[in-house]
Amino acid sequence: MPNYSKLRAFNDDDDFNMVVETPRGSTVKLRYEPKTKVFTVSRALSLGLSYPFDWGFIPGTKAEDGDPVDALAIHDSATFPGVVLPCRALGVVDVSQKGDNGREENPRLILMPSWHERMGEFEKATGLPKRLREEIEQFFVSATFFTGKNPRIEGWRGPKAALHIVKKARTNRT
Repeated sequence: MPNYSKLRAFNDDDDFNMVVETPRGSTVKLRYEPKTKVFTVSRALSLGLSYPFDWGFIPGTKAEDGDPVDALAIHDSATFPGVVLPCRALGVVDVSQKGDNGREENPRLILMPSWHERMGEFEKATGLPKRLREEIEQFFVSATFFTGKNPRIEGWRGPKAALHIVKKARTNRT
């Protein structure tokens, strides 16, 4: 199994690299464990929930919560855990949640695979259909409902915010 923590945040074409942890349609949340280099089941989602799109992380980053930067890749296929998707940023969903020191920020990048042509007309997350944005928000809230994190959607930002988050969080700059 590859060591995904050694990958760069950006590929040679300046696209984001996103490692898929949990593919679209999964009813369990998977997590990459850097020490053992395997994917493990983190938890089951609530009854009736499944991941609407591929979920994963940006390698070579460390967010404020200590984990790599979270990302959701919007496209109409499911991939597999461990697939690296070259993506462009559409934006960020700002989420706050209960943490050890009060409310903590836990932004989630919204990406689109660079090769995805069917949805290529979208330049930023705020350009996505309102209903799709609302369903993504509801998924983020519902998926963590029983964890005690009490998530709140704080708003949406554009592609520049996503780029800023990743650049700030990079640990591997080669």
